[in-house]
Amino acid sequence: MHRAYSLEQVPADLPWPVVTLGTFDGVHLGHQKVLADTVNWARDRGGRAVVITFRQPPRAVTAGAPAPCITSLEHRLVLFERLGIDLAVVLDFTGELAATPAEKFVEKVFCGGLRARGVQWGFNCRFGRGAQGDIELLRRYEGQCRFEVRQSEPVLLEGRPVSSTAIREAIAAGWLAEAAGMLGRRVSVLGTVVRGVGRGAAIGFPTANLDLHHETVPPAGVYACLAVVRGEPHVAVANIGSCPTFDPPKPADFVEVHVLDFDRAIYGEDVEVQFIRFLRGEAKFDSVEQLVEQIRRDVEATRGIAAEAL
Repeated sequence: MHRAYSLEQVPADLPWPVVTLGTFDGVHLGHQKVLADTVNWARDRGGRAVVITFRQPPRAVTAGAPAPCITSLEHRLVLFERLGIDLAVVLDFTGELAATPAEKFVEKVFCGGLRARGVQWGFNCRFGRGAQGDIELLRRYEGQCRFEVRQSEPVLLEGRPVSSTAIREAIAAGWLAEAAGMLGRRVSVLGTVVRGVGRGAAIGFPTANLDLHHETVPPAGVYACLAVVRGEPHVAVANIGSCPTFDPPKPADFVEVHVLDFDRAIYGEDVEVQFIRFLRGEAKFDSVEQLVEQIRRDVEATRGIAAEAL
């Protein structure tokens, strides 16, 4: 998948672009429907499937405060590629962009920058100043900009559209099965491996410490999971929490993962952790020896659980 971080980086010879727009936080079942429709339409025309998304969550800019997310930009880009998207155009969502009239956005982005031939639209997607842009506005431009507009049907669970807000709440509460049902995949986080102090390696269980770029994490505890490293899944044990056996403790949402039977250096690389099952809550042990013994039990339990998921 090609990535463009401005309209100027979009290839000039892009064949029959089919374009969709959205933050796509979580890339959940509803988003997957829109993206699949985009890809299928592009394939039917021998064209390219294009996603326009944003570096910053729009609600963070309009509210003037940080906003939690299910998936960071880098995580979304990984998921877009898995779903067959050919080009992701990442725009900076600034105050200036938020104030841009919807008509100007259509003319500059869909007509000018991307020269769209097809526009695939989510059922409740809006854009432009005051969220005034919608599918009816887009359809007014079909003749002028020479593109066709289609709208994807909403994906309903128990009669309600799938919601990023509901997924964030389910993950934060530890309802992995419920969140996975709405995501259409396992709950996961994507983080960049950063250097720690080496405590895990010192006790025989080296861990990759992850910078999650503000993604929503499940509650503190130990989880059986898969760690996707360089595109390959590996059985792993993840710990979320402050590691209270050691002093000083780490942040409450600190995430580290021990990848079983793995000894490659991956500092600076992105690793996706897919949560399979909650094993136990976080605990403070009286000694390092007790902690090591519990980790051994966690590893053995994980081998049996995660083997079925590979």
